[in-house]
Amino acid sequence: MKIRSFTIALSMTGFLLSSAGSSFAAGSGGDNGWGDNSNSDLKTAIELIQDEKYSDAQPLLQKTIKADPDNADAYNMLGYSQRKLGNKDVALGYYNKALDLNPRHRGANEYLGQLYLELDKPGKAKERLDVLDKSCTFGCDEYTTLKEAIEAYEKAQ
Repeated sequence: MKIRSFTIALSMTGFLLSSAGSSFAAGSGGDNGWGDNSNSDLKTAIELIQDEKYSDAQPLLQKTIKADPDNADAYNMLGYSQRKLGNKDVALGYYNKALDLNPRHRGANEYLGQLYLELDKPGKAKERLDVLDKSCTFGCDEYTTLKEAIEAYEKAQ
């Protein structure tokens, strides 16, 4: 009887941890780094960004922020799209705002690290990698992607 109770308790703990983990992941940039897709404007903006329609995504992201000023995912996506448009200073501000709202935001930490590499600041990119290392207990794509980008940057030097 004790073994059965222990097995049930262990199963429930695993279920609760997996449920909490997926909720946390969505707020921290989601498993794919593209943010929480529960907001329809944000979801549409992410689809536009995935189609490389960065300018078209801007009004939807601004609308998302107007409705939810604490939406770190929207700020992250604004930073990403601005970086892809070549507006690095603007992107930096949006990434920093996302990280002010959620310092462990995986997407914002990765993308800010990528921006630092574009700005020839590998030391700052490594700082973002350290944050991801602490945030991604069992590893995550954002950590791996930024680590590979830093390695490629260093080989090219």
